[in-house]
Amino acid sequence: MVRIGLIGIGFMGMTHYEAANKLVVDADTGRRRRVGSQLSGGEIVALATRDPKKLAGDWTSIQGNFGPRGSQMDLSHLATYADHRQLLADPTIDAVDICLPTDQHETVVLEALAAGKHVLVEKPIATELAAAERMMAAAQKAGRQLLVGQVLPFFPEFAFATEAVRGGQHGRLLAGHFRRVIAPPDWSNGMNDFRKLGGWGIDLHIHDNHFIGLLCGVPKQVFSRGLLQEGLVNHVHTNYIFENPNLAVTCVSGGIAAKGLAFGHGFELYLERATIVYDAGTYAGQWAVNRPLTLITNDGKAEQPALPGGTEWYSAFTAELQAAVDSLQTGREAPALSGTLALNALRLCDAERQSIASGQIVAVG
Repeated sequence: MVRIGLIGIGFMGMTHYEAANKLVVDADTGRRRRVGSQLSGGEIVALATRDPKKLAGDWTSIQGNFGPRGSQMDLSHLATYADHRQLLADPTIDAVDICLPTDQHETVVLEALAAGKHVLVEKPIATELAAAERMMAAAQKAGRQLLVGQVLPFFPEFAFATEAVRGGQHGRLLAGHFRRVIAPPDWSNGMNDFRKLGGWGIDLHIHDNHFIGLLCGVPKQVFSRGLLQEGLVNHVHTNYIFENPNLAVTCVSGGIAAKGLAFGHGFELYLERATIVYDAGTYAGQWAVNRPLTLITNDGKAEQPALPGGTEWYSAFTAELQAAVDSLQTGREAPALSGTLALNALRLCDAERQSIASGQIVAVG
């Protein structure tokens, strides 16, 4: 059994907790209490937060850009710590799940590795390459896994796309286009300052760079156009250049959409014998699936295939956490959680920034 300590109870910390546990509302107290784990071979056994209200189970202040608001929680089954260093000193904990703001990742990851814990840290691994490289070096020195919670491959549409490309049943991937855009967020004090997040070219767009690296391999060069603000990328259009000259991949991503387009994402994948498309987002406050995941084949047919995974708002995170537990139990790093792949995604972001600034093609890493 992998015993996990959760550090940080903001929206992502709450999401990971919900994803890991089976919860019900207690009829007597009105609090949500745990009745089992959603994970096979692992469970969250401790948490740490500096907020005394959250430590006491009052999560009603938590709100994200999807899913429900936080609620009253029964945490009586957990070890709870006001200082994450106390959690790291607990010898019964095997791994920590770090859901802190990005600018705190490096410090706490290094502390956790020094304490002998395996680490799952929320994306992005860091906003600066040097910090990410120090984290990876520390994990190697400690002989511990450093996994990064790049959750996108665990969403059903993206999981289907990955299997379709890797499985080869529709032939080779010839071309792809990806899209991920938001309006400047006003729903979170922690998200409205793009400077703390490395710009939307990291915090948002790193999802695309990570998924492209997973699906196609890491590009060797990029050519980008976009918007730099205070030296950070807030909108980008990129052409990715691979060793294979016949593979054409592009992406648009950024945080400059009008307020009515709170979020939009999707992709078009062109394989030898099929095309796969998906397009969805939040328009004027309503979630809209403009084009459900659709498989279009050369016989003229178009179908909406059955998708893997659960239907709860946190289901992709349950799959992500299960992959992390499996990685730690088997010693074989889950490809979608690879620290190296997350680092390479950050290298892509940095190359895009350089390309926008210089107007030139830029080598990755």
